[in-house]
Amino acid sequence: MLDKKKLALIHIVKKELGLKDTEYRSILKEITGVETAKDLDEEKFKKLMNYFVRSKYYQVNPLGLTIKQKLYIDYMAKELGWDKTHLLNFIKKYYHRSNILELSKFEAMKLIESLKNIKKRL
Repeated sequence: MLDKKKLALIHIVKKELGLKDTEYRSILKEITGVETAKDLDEEKFKKLMNYFVRSKYYQVNPLGLTIKQKLYIDYMAKELGWDKTHLLNFIKKYYHRSNILELSKFEAMKLIESLKNIKKRL
């Protein structure tokens, strides 16, 4: 059984996505196989959250870049000790884009992997 914070998070996301109760229950049943969020376990909670995060609402641009990817790129840059200018120069040099928001979902995936590999070498 999920704790109250996770149940509240589900309902916050439901509201952010503007889902009607019937739509929400249909998604819940289709993705997790349960009728109510109270019946979710940790694994099913994660499946539901992953589904929600991949929805159009959480995309930052029409190319499919997600908020999760953007935040992770920012996080990785900080982990590397890069300032915003350093990150933008890297993106310009290797991805020929002037900022993060111009990246496609695929380019963002490649950038994340590049940043992880750079971090491994440090």
